[in-house]
Amino acid sequence: MRYLAAAALLLASPATAALAPGAKAPDFATRGAIAGKVFNLKLSNALKKGPVVLYFFPAAFTGGCNAEARAFAEAIPDFTKAGATVIGMSADTVDTLAKFSSEKCAGKFAVASAGPKVIAEYDVGLPQKMQGRAITSRTSYVIGRNGRVLFVHSDMDASEHVAKTLAAVRGSARG
Repeated sequence: MRYLAAAALLLASPATAALAPGAKAPDFATRGAIAGKVFNLKLSNALKKGPVVLYFFPAAFTGGCNAEARAFAEAIPDFTKAGATVIGMSADTVDTLAKFSSEKCAGKFAVASAGPKVIAEYDVGLPQKMQGRAITSRTSYVIGRNGRVLFVHSDMDASEHVAKTLAAVRGSARG
C-alpha cells in the first residue's frame, strides 16, 4: 500500500533534467554493486571504456523500477555491441542495491548509490520522500566518452528509457 501512495506521488510529479545535451557531466565516485558484489565506481573510469548510459530511478523494488531494470538487463547485449556501459543510480543504500542488482538486474549491469551531491548535480531530486529518504526522478543520460551529455530522457514512465537511450548510443556511434 505504501508503494502505491509513493507511486501516485511520483506520477504526479513532472520530471525535468538540468543537464542539457552538450553539458559537462559531473564526475563522481560512489559505491555500487553488480551481481550482488559491492565495488567502488567512478564515472570518469567508466567513460574510458566508451559512452555511459547513466539512468536514475526512484527506488529499488518498486514496480516501475523493477520493470525498467529488467528491460535494461535484457538489452545489455545491444548496449555492449554499441560500446556503451549501463549504470543505474538511485538514492537507495548500497546493501539494497546489491540485492537489487542480483534479483532485478540479473547481474548484468551495475547499480550505484546516488548521494545528495550527485542528485543535486544531475538535478534529479524529487521533493517527495519515500519512507523518509530521498528519491530521484526517472532520468536517463547518455554521456559520451569525452564526458559531455549526448542525450537526456526524463519521464517517470519507464517504458521509453531503454529504447531511447539505446537509439542515442547507436546514433552517437555513427556521428
